[in-house]
Amino acid sequence: MQEARKIRVLAAKPGLDGHDRGIKVICAALRDAGMEVIYTGLRQTPEQIVAAAIQEDVDVIAMSCLSGAHGYLFPRVMEILKNKNIEDVLVLGGGIIPDEDIPALKQAGIAEIFTPGTDTGDIIKYIRENVKKN
Repeated sequence: MQEARKIRVLAAKPGLDGHDRGIKVICAALRDAGMEVIYTGLRQTPEQIVAAAIQEDVDVIAMSCLSGAHGYLFPRVMEILKNKNIEDVLVLGGGIIPDEDIPALKQAGIAEIFTPGTDTGDIIKYIRENVKKN
């Protein structure tokens, strides 16, 4: 009997944000839930994030931004994915993101935004229910 493929998640910290405690907590929770998690580390460009997502053949890109640059960085990742005709990756954002910024990020293609205090179980459930099956 063939084992089902695990959900593969690329966790990334775009931009100059140097705070990674939160994303490390998310990474641990996703791993504990049985997902394969690749963490790119700090200070990644949108181009590096997309290149790593392609190389690792991920199902999900989960980005965290605490620096306030989410309005540029998250849509830039979506733009690069679109230019490369990649439409089967679920892209999530999180961090210190004002409520008024969320509609524009979703319009850019970010599937969901998770802000501080979100239960990791809610993130796991969202991924499982929304990842595009390969």
